Amino acid sequence: MNIFYPIQLLADWLTYSVFCIVSDTTLACAVNFFIYDTIKIFILLIVIIFAVSIIRSFLPPEKIRFILSHKNKYTGNVIASLLGIITPFCSCSAIPLFLGFVQAGVPLGTTFSFLVASPMINEVALVLLLGLFGWKIALIYIVSGLVIAILSGTVIGKMKVENLVESFVYQNSINANADQPNMTWSDRFAYAKKYTWDIIKKVWPFIIIGIALGAWIHGYVPTDFLARYAGADKWFAVPLAVLIGIPLYSNAAGIIPLVSALTEKGVAMGTTLAFMMAVTALSLPEFMILKRVMKIKLILIFAGIAGVGIVFTGYLFNWVL
Repeated sequence: MNIFYPIQLLADWLTYSVFCIVSDTTLACAVNFFIYDTIKIFILLIVIIFAVSIIRSFLPPEKIRFILSHKNKYTGNVIASLLGIITPFCSCSAIPLFLGFVQAGVPLGTTFSFLVASPMINEVALVLLLGLFGWKIALIYIVSGLVIAILSGTVIGKMKVENLVESFVYQNSINANADQPNMTWSDRFAYAKKYTWDIIKKVWPFIIIGIALGAWIHGYVPTDFLARYAGADKWFAVPLAVLIGIPLYSNAAGIIPLVSALTEKGVAMGTTLAFMMAVTALSLPEFMILKRVMKIKLILIFAGIAGVGIVFTGYLFNWVL
């Protein structure tokens, strides 16, 4: 049984009975898609973000830094990548915590694993992929994102590029052992409620815009138009999607509704996910901020390694699915 079936009934009622839109038209298709996806996505986001917020209440930044700085570098890469899933930052907002890791003495490769994983694989992306495509796609996405983050950090760590980080970053050390006040369960629920509301307030415009664009594509773009230029049989589709995504800037909430619409129109899943990964993890604004704390050579190394991983993942998805 489809647990979202009542939402579909509500979308049908609003589309055809309340708005009186003639069925089997492009407008009806677009409006129905917009209503259904908007309600479903917001319900999923509220539930999952609240649950993840409870988990995050046990992992303040100081504790995260302490854990990472006391692990060997390879284990640290894995843990940093896993922490990226439950730290729902965009690429730019993850940078302050990235700097905190460096200043706390966490290996540079480990911090890059976090910098890749945090925007690329977070609970927002997980919720939307789970709701739109099912658990198999969501699981493959998480695993591929983790592999990219772990390998990117590992390779950068082996390159010994600490000299490419601006010297002022290392001047101020952070007390990673700072004591944190113990939180009661009442405190944790209050924190989760506030955090969930704060996140929803920040991302809802991206969600609405993303779903609206997806609804327009769903209803008005000819079925074979996008498949003709970005189908799985086009070898250049994946790297082209990555290059197009880099200048853009959004979070997963705004991009994944487009992924749904694009795949429905025949664009290969790997191509659309590669586009999403590039937008969230390799954004131009992120590079501009990183320029303040590291040399261009290191930014290019980071972008190159992560970009190759994203392209490989795109091809892998197109081959497997």
